Amino acid sequence: MDRVRVGCAGWSLPREYAEHFTGDGTHLQRYASRLCCVEINSSFYRPHRPQTYTRWAASVPDDFRFSVKVPKQITHVQRLRDCATGLDEFLSQCGELGDKLGCLLVQLPPSLAFEVQVAEGFFHCLRERFAGHVVLEPRHASWVEAEPILQAYRIAQAAVDPSRIATDTTPGGWRGFRYWRLHGSPRIYHDAYSAEYLAHLRLLLAEAATDAEVWCIFDNTASGAATGDALRTITPSENPPL
Repeated sequence: MDRVRVGCAGWSLPREYAEHFTGDGTHLQRYASRLCCVEINSSFYRPHRPQTYTRWAASVPDDFRFSVKVPKQITHVQRLRDCATGLDEFLSQCGELGDKLGCLLVQLPPSLAFEVQVAEGFFHCLRERFAGHVVLEPRHASWVEAEPILQAYRIAQAAVDPSRIATDTTPGGWRGFRYWRLHGSPRIYHDAYSAEYLAHLRLLLAEAATDAEVWCIFDNTASGAATGDALRTITPSENPPL
């Protein structure tokens, strides 16, 4: 597990887990004292000033990394078409994270089917501007056909729970980077995972980390379960409360 990054979608600290994040500072600073990565979902809904990213980067340890979600204007409104200007603006903002920008998350709408020319055009445009890790979360079944393009442009495909399409139960795409997004079970976004699920997950993450960089993000944040699941994944012996 030493090569595995485990974190949450956001750095809120529910009251029941506060004792596991001791010390002074902002929520992000306290969060980063225990967990080594975080997924920024707010960038999907609205832009953040470059100065905000600079401040976030300065407040975490050197080995901490951020995953930043690509804006919905690019993925859901423009649907991956004619995105050069939008990508330039987005990357000029989150690029202020510097070396702490761990990856970009591209989540697609369920209605967006795979089209070779559109997908290749978008990934080419993105790769002209960004050489780091990129993870894709497609939610239309036709993206099963995208594997050759994902390999060619070094785009990982996220493993997702609950699964939306046939190819997202395990990480896919480019094998140099593997990314899990876990939304809670049985109630999506709310419920915590069982001890048995997390024990099996740790085995999967450790196995994947033998030849790739591995991330695991808990997005069951609506009831605060993500924080507990992340803690139980990195330190199962601590057994923070459910």
